[in-house]
Amino acid sequence: MIEVKTSCYIGLGSNLGDARDNVERAIAMLRQLADTELTGQSSLFRTAPIDADGDAYINAVVRIETRMTATTLLRAIQSIEQRFGRERPYPNAPRTLDLDILLYGQQTIASESLTVPHPRMTQRAFVLIPLLQIDPFVTIPGCGPAHAFVPSVADQAIQKI
Repeated sequence: MIEVKTSCYIGLGSNLGDARDNVERAIAMLRQLADTELTGQSSLFRTAPIDADGDAYINAVVRIETRMTATTLLRAIQSIEQRFGRERPYPNAPRTLDLDILLYGQQTIASESLTVPHPRMTQRAFVLIPLLQIDPFVTIPGCGPAHAFVPSVADQAIQKI
């Protein structure tokens, strides 16, 4: 029996320590996940914090094909965050590394630990622009084409590195 892989998008961000290096090393770790293949990677982007204080963020999005369930994938990326010393003292706190499952195939997931599609992805340029760089035609389950949300984030500063 051949197991089917699911196409997923993961958002990465960091604004503590060497943020660029943190994001680049996290991408390398995602590339090494079991039962997973990294199939797309955006450029790195510099963005101002939204609803938070602190230094500018370095952000990116990757696409993976994985045999992991969404819950197993969440545990795997949280383990990577922990290796970078991720702390969650309060919502939107500055962070060494933040990894979010943005999309898990065309599934909609609403559990205590995971919401997919990511609930604020249509409101964040640092998610939409790198996501669309990988796949200009990607659709967000329950929302529609991702590119339709770009005008609503046009006032958010984002700079390709």
